[in-house]
Amino acid sequence: MNFFPSAPSGAPDPDPDPAAAGADPAGKPWMIEVRDLSKRVPSVGAETAGAELSILHSVDFTVSRAETLAIVGASGSGKSTLLGLLAGLDTPSSGQVLLDGVDIYSLDEDGRAGLRMAKLGFVFQSFQLLAHLTALENVMLPLELRGDPKARDKAAAMLGRVGLGARLKHYPKYLSGGEQQRVALARAFVPEPPLLFADEPTGSLDAASGEAVIQLMFELNRERGSTLVLVTHDTSIAARCARTITIAAGKLVPTLDAQHPG
Repeated sequence: MNFFPSAPSGAPDPDPDPAAAGADPAGKPWMIEVRDLSKRVPSVGAETAGAELSILHSVDFTVSRAETLAIVGASGSGKSTLLGLLAGLDTPSSGQVLLDGVDIYSLDEDGRAGLRMAKLGFVFQSFQLLAHLTALENVMLPLELRGDPKARDKAAAMLGRVGLGARLKHYPKYLSGGEQQRVALARAFVPEPPLLFADEPTGSLDAASGEAVIQLMFELNRERGSTLVLVTHDTSIAARCARTITIAAGKLVPTLDAQHPG
């Protein structure tokens, strides 16, 4: 499953379908619109052979442009599965996900990868850096896939912005966990995506490194005015977002803030 397209030939940028996409209060398509989203997988075990396990069930919510949203829930509640579906990294059993007005599951896998490259940055708990590339080369990667002739200069500048200007030539194994996550942040932000997803970005870090990474992520996000969707089990991190939704046993817990009106 590709996160990026296999060829740097440029990403498609489909026009939103006005008939398919709902609109926010400003009359623009929601940055994210989730409609009746469900995910089921075959159950394992002799006693449940042929049955299905529901990981997500009929989830609906919307996210406005430049909004910060935390998705919280206990381990195994389905929040990381939900984020993977929002990014098109998995396929739902039913329902729709629209990113900036585009129904991502109307696209094939390469089309979804192209859409991610055009619109989405992703920060993973496990960093997902390529071990054979230096910090600079890791950050250059999404720009090179776009064919950006200034990829090296932009990547170096972004690494300087996250405090790693002296570590450009270091490979991931020579960086601390906090430094690796800052490289991952730089890689996510350097293409200036309108949408950023973060999946437990401090889960592999000690408290001090995690706090530094979270402060930097929110600072970069404010500077660029992007939409941030953050999965976390840490309520103090969730409290930094403008809005929080809670997933329990694969369902959205009803709250006054769970869904925008309309």
